[in-house]
Amino acid sequence: MKITFLLTWGDEMGGTEMAAYTQAIHLAPRHEVEVLSVFKTRQEPFFAAARKVKRRYLIDRTGSTERPVRASALTADACRTLASLPSEIIKPSWESTFNRLSDVELKRELAELDSDILVSTTPALMAAVAELTPARVITVHQEHRASQLRGVTGEPLLVYGPMLDALVSLTERTNDWFADSLQAAAPELVFIPNAVPDGYRQRSDLESRTIVLAARMTPEKQLDHAINAFHKLRDDFPDWTLRIFGDGPQLVRLRRLVEGLGLHSHVELMGRSDQMEQEWAKAALCLLPSRNEAFPLVLLEVFAAGVPVIAYDIVTGPAEIIRHDVDGLLVPPGDIDSLASAMSRLMSDDETRHAFGRAARAGVDERFSGEKITAQWEELFERLLAGRDKPERLAARADRTALRIAEGGTKSFSVAAPVSHLANSADEQKAREVLIQAQDRSLIRSAGRLAEERNDINGPTMADLNLEITAGAFESAGVPFVLVRNDGVPHLLAVPVERRADALRALATELAGQPVYGELITPRGAAPGAVLAERLEGVGDIAGVRVFKPVTSPSRTLRYGPAYGCTVEFWDEDEDGWRNSPRSATLLGRRLPSLEATAKIQVGEHAYPTLSQFTKKLMWDVDFPVDVVYTWVDDTDPAWRERRDAVRRRMDMPVDDADSGDVRFRNRDELRYSLRSLAMFAPWVRTVYLVTDDQTPSWLDTDQPGIEVVSHRDIFTDPEWLPTFNSHAIESQLHRIEGLSEHFLYLNDDVFIGRPLTASSFFMSNGLAKLFRSPTAVPPSDPSPDDEGYFAAAKNNRGLLEEAFGRVATHGFLHAPHPLRRSVLAEIAERFPEEVSATARNPFRANTDLSLTSSLHHHYGYLTGRSVPALISCSYINVGNYEHHTVLSRLLASRSHDVFCIGESADAEVPVDEQDRVLRAFLNAYYPVRSRFERD
Repeated sequence: MKITFLLTWGDEMGGTEMAAYTQAIHLAPRHEVEVLSVFKTRQEPFFAAARKVKRRYLIDRTGSTERPVRASALTADACRTLASLPSEIIKPSWESTFNRLSDVELKRELAELDSDILVSTTPALMAAVAELTPARVITVHQEHRASQLRGVTGEPLLVYGPMLDALVSLTERTNDWFADSLQAAAPELVFIPNAVPDGYRQRSDLESRTIVLAARMTPEKQLDHAINAFHKLRDDFPDWTLRIFGDGPQLVRLRRLVEGLGLHSHVELMGRSDQMEQEWAKAALCLLPSRNEAFPLVLLEVFAAGVPVIAYDIVTGPAEIIRHDVDGLLVPPGDIDSLASAMSRLMSDDETRHAFGRAARAGVDERFSGEKITAQWEELFERLLAGRDKPERLAARADRTALRIAEGGTKSFSVAAPVSHLANSADEQKAREVLIQAQDRSLIRSAGRLAEERNDINGPTMADLNLEITAGAFESAGVPFVLVRNDGVPHLLAVPVERRADALRALATELAGQPVYGELITPRGAAPGAVLAERLEGVGDIAGVRVFKPVTSPSRTLRYGPAYGCTVEFWDEDEDGWRNSPRSATLLGRRLPSLEATAKIQVGEHAYPTLSQFTKKLMWDVDFPVDVVYTWVDDTDPAWRERRDAVRRRMDMPVDDADSGDVRFRNRDELRYSLRSLAMFAPWVRTVYLVTDDQTPSWLDTDQPGIEVVSHRDIFTDPEWLPTFNSHAIESQLHRIEGLSEHFLYLNDDVFIGRPLTASSFFMSNGLAKLFRSPTAVPPSDPSPDDEGYFAAAKNNRGLLEEAFGRVATHGFLHAPHPLRRSVLAEIAERFPEEVSATARNPFRANTDLSLTSSLHHHYGYLTGRSVPALISCSYINVGNYEHHTVLSRLLASRSHDVFCIGESADAEVPVDEQDRVLRAFLNAYYPVRSRFERD
């Protein structure tokens, strides 16, 4: 068969290029293989391996003007012009090196490509391949990075994945993420690791007392962790040296760190080297402290030299290569102390280090030999080629593409599954999971674990369930424990360290055969990660274990894992008889006088043993009620539209263009999902008040306790001011809601809570409200008729505050839930009656408005000592901007923000119907669990 590997720049140094050339060399003896590089950037390629493979180029960049490699009539000026224009095929945000000249050459080349198999090697190239390659060519993408962590550069993976024949990952974890994200729209998904290059490789004798690293000096590689860990060991190992090869933007910072720690004679920054095979042969130990990796080829090179490796057990990469306690050691990500401890072990134990080195050398040839990996590629290619001419192939591709669109996908957005930070189960554990799944057919596999499929459980309930499972095992076995309070939603149990073996045995016995796992905390023998709870008895010395039952939604977009697990910590006893936490802080600190239970604490339907101190009202406890207020309108209601248009006509205002304000009033059912976000992540809210113009969503169950619909007529001081269509006016009257608590959150229905939060995220225990300042400054100019409504109101607020307090407000506030105090709003209305009344009587936004809830309250509260600045992780997404759709996919995968707002600009580039599809797909994926406020 004829196989083409497509690279962006095949002459450069990089893991992607090296992997492609290695595969090509292994396939070449039995197939016609070529490497097609879009750009030629050197007279000779960096890798010697490239010279052993047939190579072709499309664009020559080695001269003063880039131009096509083929014979072309294009002038130098034409080439310069085309090269200066951005690509229309590949977004600059995916890969900025492409341009209009490369578009022309890619279209020409791919349209007439004479190849059986075309393998793309970056997501950007994958997009071009999916759009331009003829149907007769089998298209395969090999993903060389941890796709789930890529961000914007990985956007094409989910968008164009359904249009390929196969999507190949380097690791099982990434493969599982594609399966969860694409589901029925996925092409054939396969994971095939990289192969170790063939040829003679020097072997280290491991006696050099030298630790070697090779990495680009960027923050992701965390080389400072290696230096700091080595510093901890310097006095114990004065004859050891740390050598770091590479260059990059952090070189100066790392040099200063070395000098500041006094390590200049022990840590050598060697610069870049193209002879790393020789350097590995001089090493006694290798480190890989990266934050992110895909499938690091460097580890194969190190193992080929017979050198053991210590690495962080990150999302993908090291765990797929290193066999813990066989040929290297895995330590918890970012844990410098554990890294130093592992280094000390291998630096001090020559016998173990040599044993690991022998296992590394033998294992790399056995597991990653060119012969073995090539066979996997050939089997895939042959299977795909066998079905090339079957009509079902193109029909299935069309169905996959259509399904992705039907589920809300666009050229900028695709639903993504959450990222799992746990390694997949090892083979032995997988075998046991198969047996457990055979006994319970309702279980599924998700993120490499057995999981229950449920669509009816929120985050706090999941945390309570994991507590019930864990505490139940201890109670059955008579293991003493106390529930200690901390700031998080997940629960924390403290067990005396001398009862650790009993506790682990209890979990293993009581949870045998169940799909329950334990994530090991600071293991000192076993590898980091999670094991079936039934296997916990043999994990050895650990600081604790996080017990969790995996649950995932049918959409695979909501997953409850160790983040909601019940943490069990083993507390030691000091010389004073007090107990000490190995890592966590409770609300009473990390040191307690005893672990003897003296009280009970209620969680859900169960009472658990605790210390009496935890049952008292603590200094930072927010124990007052907190309500939520929404203002809501249904712009599709004909009666409401007629009322609005009648007022606009009376005021000689337009009713049929952008100035009529449809963007601000547009209802996309966001309220349903914002309420779901409260139920999932803020169940401590007492009552939700929905302020409307006598409208109620058809799906809202108003008979449920905790929800009240409030009419404008019930809160406006003067009924003559109604009807109103001005959010500023409505917000000026919210403090008049009957029964509203003193402390409440005000949310627009396009604001969502993104992960578990507590009331203390918004209020101090002494009643102070928090304010979240925006980096956006209010223009330092006088109010103008041309000001947007937001800035006009902010300027009016500023003038009022300067006159009253002599202070000038400079910034606005984030699009987040606004923590408000009813008394502050009432005081503002009383102190500035004319200005507040003027705002309240404006039926539409006016340049004379105040913005009370989103701005004035915060400034006034701060100046009168009732609000304090605070931080919250917040994101704003403009659904009318294509570039922001990628942010939605990242939010789904990472769930990394406390709150977010999804708005729309009046000049949106995205058509309204497409916005609707994207928004509904995103919200359904992020919040698949119905709240109790929804009718059946």
